[in-house]
Amino acid sequence: QVQLVESGGGLVQAGGSLRLSCAASGRTFSSYAMGWFRQAPGKERDFVAAISWNGGRTYYADSVKGRFTISRDNAKNTLFLQMNILKPQDTAVYYCAAVHKSLIATMKTYRVPTEYEHWGQGTQVTVSS
Repeated sequence: QVQLVESGGGLVQAGGSLRLSCAASGRTFSSYAMGWFRQAPGKERDFVAAISWNGGRTYYADSVKGRFTISRDNAKNTLFLQMNILKPQDTAVYYCAAVHKSLIATMKTYRVPTEYEHWGQGTQVTVSS
């Protein structure tokens, strides 16, 4: 099992920045690909960004490309999401998730919520206009 705990959410004005963190414990963090997803009220959980087990590959939703940056520190068992130029439509609960690298079949796997095995409890991000 992998336990994931997100932090860093909050209220920010449009144009501002936030940095989310996801602390992992349990099994070897570096064996897992990681993703960030978000869910707004009444909507489905959407892909935001993902990173391979060694940080060598990253993937982004078109809506955040150029504004958000995903990264990881395997020595500290931590995943990050740097969010810049935030917009009101970025308002959502943000979740980090983990999937073992052996389960990555294709690049598409990174973008599909149901492919992920472990989830954090989420952190609220609210962007005011």
